[in-house]
Amino acid sequence: MSVNVGRRTDADAPPLGRDLPIPGTVAPGVRADGRLGVRYVLALGRNEDPARKAALIGLEQTVELSRDLVAPELLERMAGRVEQVSHSGPRRAQVQLSYSLDAIGDDLPQCLNLLFGNISLKPGIRIVGLDWPAALLRSLGGPGYGISGLRALTGVANRALLCTALKPMGLSAAELAVRCEAFARGGIDIIKDDHGLADQRCAPFGERLALCQAAVTRANAQTGGRSLYFPNVTASAARLPERLAAARDAGCRGVLICPWLVGLDTLQLIRDQFGLAVLAHPAFTSGLFGRSAGISAELVLGDLFRLAGADAVIYPNAGGRFSFSAATCARINTHLRGSLGPVRASLPAPAGGIDVARAGHWLRCYGPDTMLLIGGSLYAQGDLTRAAAALRRVVECSAS
Repeated sequence: MSVNVGRRTDADAPPLGRDLPIPGTVAPGVRADGRLGVRYVLALGRNEDPARKAALIGLEQTVELSRDLVAPELLERMAGRVEQVSHSGPRRAQVQLSYSLDAIGDDLPQCLNLLFGNISLKPGIRIVGLDWPAALLRSLGGPGYGISGLRALTGVANRALLCTALKPMGLSAAELAVRCEAFARGGIDIIKDDHGLADQRCAPFGERLALCQAAVTRANAQTGGRSLYFPNVTASAARLPERLAAARDAGCRGVLICPWLVGLDTLQLIRDQFGLAVLAHPAFTSGLFGRSAGISAELVLGDLFRLAGADAVIYPNAGGRFSFSAATCARINTHLRGSLGPVRASLPAPAGGIDVARAGHWLRCYGPDTMLLIGGSLYAQGDLTRAAAALRRVVECSAS
């Protein structure tokens, strides 16, 4: 089955995911008036006026001058417009502003700058909602493959996908390739490098790429499977294109990357110039997820990663070794899979300490449009092929 890769999306969008209903889970929105809507929660100082603080945000993020120094016509055209202000508790308010696309153009870095540029340096401002103009959605493009494209690449029609990571750091490339082949023989759909595997002397990128891709190809030929190897290409701007070209030329269909380390618009480069599927890792993002400042996790890992071009997004699952709640995970799923104009849906990839014994539980919670990323719980069983095959049976049974 062929997959059309490109910035535009088509009519055969994948079905929405099947989250358990959790109160407060809101899908991403699209505005009809062509403006970018941003909802904030403000922590207020004593006697601080939320309407004034909101107006200052609209100036700071655009013209960056006081109102009396800007011509009225320019204020109307460029400054953020305060649309709603309401108190939500003691020293707390919710406000909504909107911004003209003239302040953004079609540039992703400038979009991020407008969302949380100067105000990231101020206390008590947290972005909790975004409503996207259709023109910006079309321009940013979103995933090149999305859920339906990843299903086509792996040959998985209905069930959840399975993913695991090659680890630990310190093994040789040959040792990692042995593990890669064992997982492929057991039926893991996507075998990725751990995000810490870069270009260490023990397992240089080029050698690891060649050996692991060969291992997956060999296993597929013998089992009839369609496992994929996604190398970690996270690197400096000077080295990244070289690694992407090497992955493509080696026969890889996708890559792992940490967008917040290399720049979110790098995902567009991977999609448009190399035609590779993107599995996005959340490294370095948690500093944004404060309670009283920052940007909510579902907007960063859901909206922003998806719009930039991530086909699947890894996030720390509830109950693991990280701190996301079940409600936060459900919101991330909704933002990745929910209807968003012409943009393809992305595949949620909960990770971070998921136990094999709990795989069925999480599939019942999250539904088949999910990719479970399980690592340590497979390694603990010793025989990687047998452990992977047992997990694959659990997932297949959940889909029947």
